[in-house]
Amino acid sequence: MDGDLKNHEISHSHIDDDECKTEMGLGNYGCSHYRRRCKIIAPCCNEVFDCRHCHNEAKNLIDVDTLERHDIPRHEVKRVICSLCNTEQDAQQICISCGVCLGKYYCSKCKFFDDDVSKNQYHCDKCGICRTGGEENFFHCDRCECCYSNLLKESHLCIEKAMHHNCPICFEYIFDTTKDITVLPCGHTIHLDCVKEMETRFQYACPVCLKSYCDMTRVWEKLDEEVALTPMPQIYQNKMVWILCNDCGETSEVNYHIVAHKCLNCKSYNTSQTRGGHASCSSGVSEMLG
Repeated sequence: MDGDLKNHEISHSHIDDDECKTEMGLGNYGCSHYRRRCKIIAPCCNEVFDCRHCHNEAKNLIDVDTLERHDIPRHEVKRVICSLCNTEQDAQQICISCGVCLGKYYCSKCKFFDDDVSKNQYHCDKCGICRTGGEENFFHCDRCECCYSNLLKESHLCIEKAMHHNCPICFEYIFDTTKDITVLPCGHTIHLDCVKEMETRFQYACPVCLKSYCDMTRVWEKLDEEVALTPMPQIYQNKMVWILCNDCGETSEVNYHIVAHKCLNCKSYNTSQTRGGHASCSSGVSEMLG
């Protein structure tokens, strides 16, 4: 009986020791991008960085020679350095020297470490990278070649390699960004913060295809009123111009007006003048909202 009790105490002590090493240094190491207890050795330049983003930022600064600028080949990272004992070793979750956990979340495929598991990280084999938000909440679209929220499974508009491009506003690569992104109704993707910035400037059209991405009915009604209250001089009353609607793609021949031109098909004012005078885009939206 005494032997069983002693074995139980040893086993319990071992568990407590493991838990202690899992929590040791937690939250005290890392960078602005990730909290982790190791640094990576970049296989491209053999230099030490907190993470791949730190490497890419340092190696692509404006004062770095253009021939020397480069991004880290993320899947080629093989060696890391423990932040607690400074032991260099092959990438793995537990330090071979001090036994500390280098990252509560660890992906052996990406060689990715993160102590903040509240992000619900998961690895998508088809994307080839780790994503956040919980695997059960996302699906991978083979045509778009990226993961989307389950809420978009039956409604998103497929665009080939939808996220394999730079954000059209800030030009950061969308596919592996750490920032929140949103999918516009047209199917194009953009940083959520960039969309909010656009809205502060009264811009409500996709910067890629120019389609309106929200309900503009009330704005179009206000423009109707503005056009009605702004009669054109006699010399322009019979002037006709051709317009292209950015929302429905139809062309129309309409009366020229200084405020804006309304699509005859879908009634949108999100139009561009194509023929019949100086080419222009309708500026009435920002003027009305400003």
